[in-house]
Amino acid sequence: MATKQGAALLSIISNSLLVILKLVVGVLSGSVSVISEAAHSGIDLVASFIAYFSVRASDVPPDDHHPYGHGKIENVSGVIEALLIFAAAGWIVYEAIKRMPAALAGKVEVEPTSGILVMAFSMAANYFISGWLFKVSELTDSIALEADGHHLRTDVWTSMGVFFGLIVVKVLNAMGIKGAAVLDSIVALGVALLILRVAYDLTKTAGRPLMDVRLPDDEHRKVVDILDAEVAGDGPLVDYHKLRTRKSGAQRHIDVHLIVKRDLDVGQAHDFAEQVEDNIRNSIENAHVVTHVEPDTDENLSDGNGEIKNR
Repeated sequence: MATKQGAALLSIISNSLLVILKLVVGVLSGSVSVISEAAHSGIDLVASFIAYFSVRASDVPPDDHHPYGHGKIENVSGVIEALLIFAAAGWIVYEAIKRMPAALAGKVEVEPTSGILVMAFSMAANYFISGWLFKVSELTDSIALEADGHHLRTDVWTSMGVFFGLIVVKVLNAMGIKGAAVLDSIVALGVALLILRVAYDLTKTAGRPLMDVRLPDDEHRKVVDILDAEVAGDGPLVDYHKLRTRKSGAQRHIDVHLIVKRDLDVGQAHDFAEQVEDNIRNSIENAHVVTHVEPDTDENLSDGNGEIKNR
């Protein structure tokens, strides 16, 4: 199976090449949209390094200082990457607006041919590499690789915008129309807006687990269904409460209080709790389950409406 580190390393190599190509072509052609794409790829390169080191660190086993493991470093990485994207978008907006008056006055010349070629190469390279990152992130449940994949997939669409914008500039230049270079700045602003949207979505995706939001609805429902099935059956479980779930990187942490029949001895209650934990682990990948057993005393029961206190 593809490794997280291998996928992140491929992203680093790709982004390094694209930064050099776009920067050289952008400077030589005088295209602010191509230079903005170089900045975008530069941010992607930094993000790829962050992703690479975060996936390495997240795989380090738990230790005395980090008993729950190091999985959340991937979420921290994702938030940092999102902030970097916000910064890149701000820089693109600044450069595009600053250049627009001169472009409108026909004082800016853009030679679009080389930019068109490098944008075509960028679209193809980032499409395939982002697809690979998405595949590996799904296999390994890595938010850092998913974030890196979103960076590169955004680069596909922004490069496409620059690509078509430069084609229009080339046509207008051939027709002798002055001020065509202003389209270059307009395209750059469009690129910035797309980048901002991706940064916003990524901030939400990466940041939510840092606040210990419960597991996604489908996974949380699996836990509830397992527990409800035990309650409905003829086994020892009378009810349950204080169910808490959260995610740390690729790891899921689940804890719950099990209210069992009071005639169970300690050994029987322990064996049953282990059975419930195993059922949950078999249903949800990378799940760490902790249960606390309580007897079905009156203090654990509700007011008779079928709900347990604090459930």
